[in-house]
Amino acid sequence: MMNFQVQALARALFQPFFAMDNAQLASHGARRVIPDKPLGYPCRVSLCDAAVGESLILLPFKHHQVDSPYQASGPIFVREKGEAAALAMNQLPEEMEARQMSVRAYDAEGMIKIAEVVEGARLALRLQQLLQVQSIAYLHLHYAGYGCYACKVVRSQES
Repeated sequence: MMNFQVQALARALFQPFFAMDNAQLASHGARRVIPDKPLGYPCRVSLCDAAVGESLILLPFKHHQVDSPYQASGPIFVREKGEAAALAMNQLPEEMEARQMSVRAYDAEGMIKIAEVVEGARLALRLQQLLQVQSIAYLHLHYAGYGCYACKVVRSQES
């Protein structure tokens, strides 16, 4: 099987937003959000759900910046106190193992080749299978319910 590595978004991309007031956030189409339930506010930096009462920024993010019809953007949450996820090879965030995830497989030109919904319990195996296909360059995971971008998955360089 092909090994994979999950790539979270870099915290530095979002650091300026945490110092903004509500009007400044609004000028970027963003807003501060406080979760009122334990699930449903997944951070794209820490790759885990925010706790009730924790401060988040909800903002639009261009997650697929390619020169193809499949370029895409959408809303993401970033935890103000979230630390960057450090996942081992072939490791998924716990929250993804318990959810349905939409998997989108792209070629080197950013064209989608395969798209499917996978149960979290089968997700790691399916990622390994998809990355064995030579025409697949990388994968994007999205939360199946809302369709929001979660993270990028690439072939691991480790053996």
